[in-house]
Amino acid sequence: MGRNEKGRLKKASKPTVPTPTEAILESISDGVFTVDSDWRIASFNRAAEEITGVMRGDALGRPCSEVFRSSMCGADCALQQTLKTGKPVIGKSGYIIGAEGDRRPISVSTAVLRDADGRVFGGAETFRDLSDVEALRRELEGRFQVGDLTSRSPLMQRVFEVLPAIAASPSTVLILGETGTGKELVARTIHDLSLRQRGPFVAVNCGALPDTLLESELFGYKAGAFTGATRDKPGRFAMAEGGTLLLDEIGEVSPALQVRLLRVLQERTYDPLGATRSRTTDARIIVATNKDLADQTRRGLFREDLYYRVNVVRVQLPPLRRRKEDIPLLVDAFIKRFNRLHGKAIDGIAAQALSLLMAHDWPGNVRELENAIERAFILCGSGLIEIAHLPEELTAHRMAGAADSHVRTAHDLLDAQSIRAALERSRYNRSAAARALGIHKTTLFRRIRRLGIILPEQDGRSTHRR
Repeated sequence: MGRNEKGRLKKASKPTVPTPTEAILESISDGVFTVDSDWRIASFNRAAEEITGVMRGDALGRPCSEVFRSSMCGADCALQQTLKTGKPVIGKSGYIIGAEGDRRPISVSTAVLRDADGRVFGGAETFRDLSDVEALRRELEGRFQVGDLTSRSPLMQRVFEVLPAIAASPSTVLILGETGTGKELVARTIHDLSLRQRGPFVAVNCGALPDTLLESELFGYKAGAFTGATRDKPGRFAMAEGGTLLLDEIGEVSPALQVRLLRVLQERTYDPLGATRSRTTDARIIVATNKDLADQTRRGLFREDLYYRVNVVRVQLPPLRRRKEDIPLLVDAFIKRFNRLHGKAIDGIAAQALSLLMAHDWPGNVRELENAIERAFILCGSGLIEIAHLPEELTAHRMAGAADSHVRTAHDLLDAQSIRAALERSRYNRSAAARALGIHKTTLFRRIRRLGIILPEQDGRSTHRR
């Protein structure tokens, strides 16, 4: 209150009381704005200010495209689509550019505004800030991904944990695993994580060439070394200078060539065919094989001294049948990659088709799974990959009652995955994990036993007491 010139009390102006609808719009965490028939902003709530960084006074009356700088502005405008068709858009993903130039992920929903007579006089748009969700997604992906390797399997997580340390070391690495488990991908990941990442990554399959060709492929040759050698040719060791050389399927190398490889690993020198002077190499050597080198050594098929030279740091890759919880993750990654390569928009895979994949033993491992998805991708025009799109060897022996068992298998694997994740988040506090899963503790114990989940000896309850 104040006094006028005659000393009488001056009546204060009565504050504007918001309507119930306005009060609700101001209290919610989603941004809301409305536009009139000229696409000018007619209202702009508090959350819209916070998410966009634009104050209400600066937004009102301006064209929405100037305020709401979105990836959906223009031809892809959700609100324009709604006003044109009369149908709402729900949860469309995109991003906006904030007042400070930052890119912020959002989801958008739209609706038509009508007056009492049913005439359209504008539109409304709500948008939700997904920055926290996106940050959580990246954090979770970081836990399940190293380089181009993706896995939720505890067996692969152990591999992920040691890869950075292996990459930082100059030592020779031995990668063991069945055909198709991704040995070359692991070798490339080690290279990409190392200080040699700017250097070349060179791979050679030692089992694909006879000894004479493999020797010249590895060490190179000088002009005149043999008939047809009209000029010098550098070998793979020379090509890998400053980088990494992968010797894949080293178990296929003959004993005679093993002697030459041993010299390279011990002395870091080699002789190109026809050369009169040795060359040195600083390439980091990674070897891989699908054979049991220890058994090969015992049987005299692989030199013992070479075995000990390559078996400095060992990485053992599990077959896909021992980490089936990774199948949904791998399938999703393959579909995304093939969508980019082929310019398609396949939505995913149907539950029954995924169940068949989960029930298969995958003797060809990840490579076989990738080939199966690529084949299904070609046959599937749009929508979801169905059972009919899968290779015949996966569907030929499907019996009438098999679908239910496949579904149970898939359900058990996904159930085990969710239980492991809840236990890890709670530091293996069983009670906290049960609460997070929304089940009783005895139910959690029963599922752990049925699914064969291995737990640490000590419960994590003590870590939650303060």
